[in-house]
Amino acid sequence: MDSRLQKTLEEIQRATEGMSVEQLAWHPEGKWSSAEILEHLTLTFSGTVKGMRRVLAGDGAGAPKRTLKNRLSALIVTDIGYFPSGRKAPEMVKPLGSDAATAVQSIVRNLQEMDAVLCEVERIKGRGVRVPHPVIGPLTIAQWRKFHLIHTKHHMKQISRLRRNL
Repeated sequence: MDSRLQKTLEEIQRATEGMSVEQLAWHPEGKWSSAEILEHLTLTFSGTVKGMRRVLAGDGAGAPKRTLKNRLSALIVTDIGYFPSGRKAPEMVKPLGSDAATAVQSIVRNLQEMDAVLCEVERIKGRGVRVPHPVIGPLTIAQWRKFHLIHTKHHMKQISRLRRNL
């Protein structure tokens, strides 16, 4: 597994280690539970897999031209490593309430699948290929890996706060 995605996995394992199903499912009113956070990340991983498979299938003419806003967003997240808080999750990655008992296993499986497809895209399309992210814009495969690490760290901080409030 790529080192950034290995760190992603370690962040998830560290944040959720020893949590019971009840603890994973608990949340304050109006906030996501740890299981829902994991489901959100699972959906982002599986969404990346789908997007990368489209790239491998040759769908579309490639990534759109990068705008200044795209470049700044990528710089902030993938170079500086800052993930802004307060942004609402896009509908396609909002948790639907999957089973808390399978949340950790599901996210690990999707992370491994994402790692494999990112490697395949990089091998077939080259290291410089840019694949559109729905919010940030076109990213290289290395930037996709870094995005998922930074995004996961952001959400593991939320799980740590939830654990403190149990």
